[in-house]
Amino acid sequence: MVIYLDNNATTKVDKRVLDAMFPYLEEEYANPSSMYQFSVKSSKAIAQARAQLRDFFGAKSEREVIFTSCGSESANTAIKGVLAANKNKKHIITTKVEHPCVLNLYQTLEKQGYRVDYIGVHADGSLDLEELKDKIDDETALVSVMWANNETGVIFPVEEIGEIIKSKNPETKFFVDAVQASGKVDFDVKNTNIDLLGISGHKFHAPKGIGALYVKSNVIIPPLIVGGHQERGMRAGTENVPYIVGLGVAAELAKEALKYETTEIKRLRDKLETGILKKVFNSRLNSSISNRVPNTSNIGFEYIEGELILLHLSDLGICASSGSACTSGSLEPSHVLRAMGVPFTSLHGSIRFSLSRFTTEEEIDYTLEKLPQVIEKIVKLSPYQDELEHLRNSREH
Repeated sequence: MVIYLDNNATTKVDKRVLDAMFPYLEEEYANPSSMYQFSVKSSKAIAQARAQLRDFFGAKSEREVIFTSCGSESANTAIKGVLAANKNKKHIITTKVEHPCVLNLYQTLEKQGYRVDYIGVHADGSLDLEELKDKIDDETALVSVMWANNETGVIFPVEEIGEIIKSKNPETKFFVDAVQASGKVDFDVKNTNIDLLGISGHKFHAPKGIGALYVKSNVIIPPLIVGGHQERGMRAGTENVPYIVGLGVAAELAKEALKYETTEIKRLRDKLETGILKKVFNSRLNSSISNRVPNTSNIGFEYIEGELILLHLSDLGICASSGSACTSGSLEPSHVLRAMGVPFTSLHGSIRFSLSRFTTEEEIDYTLEKLPQVIEKIVKLSPYQDELEHLRNSREH
């Protein structure tokens, strides 16, 4: 038995997505760029997927959609592209809580002479908009923020951020990492100041290895991958037709399931969250802000180690995470939680639970039954017995 509560790391591929992909793995295997009739169906399938992504983004035109391999490629294409098109400007702004695919890129760019400002967040994970406003100047080439945080689920007000950016410097470009917002937030980029926006299919029930980048029609950037004419010269390489088809179907299904995501999945998330906080004396919610994506909860367990919690949960068939999947090999505490000022007592014991439309009531009930038992077992091994006893007494009274 597997209880999968790590959907911000990746998601199960929807069977309807697989069914749509399969013909292009077997019978319709032609290169879509070829001239003969056999390739026409593959070419049309890509066009249909592009239209599905246009609707998913809320873009004006299919020409604003570029297929990529993942969210990291989308981010690199957008960020490096904007900077290459604005070589005389060396100032970039991002946040302290971005995904590693953005933070690590900016740290590399700093070594190349770029000036990077990292905007902080408040204790609830919300962005310091006043600091952002103060940092934008005439030399700012790019501001990039995530729409929803992968660890806490906190949603940033990208519409307001876009207005701030353009009011301060209309020439500054705005890139949004929407990987964790995909399928959880209703996109409508044409009515925002967003210039570029990246997603990754495996976060909303498409396979790993396919993503997309929205580029507003008046934004000109050079390609990251140079070669053939594919994607209007914006991304060379033979198109991955089956996966592009899968991404299109997943995007369509995600729009259809958005109401379910924001009601039923939120209800299950809240049930899990409330149950843990009620049953486990040393638990604390790392972000209680209401403006979160509906599937994500990050809970700290004070004076115990998160890795030990995950190992015990794994033995029971429960999959969760201590943070970003891209930093799971690191023993360092979460940079997101540190930026929020989460107390040291729970920093190493914080666990992220993330649900999907395949999560069931029975799975939540099972987790709520087993998790308190796991915590009590680990608590007995903690070297902080005096602190835990004090905490238990204070919570009980």
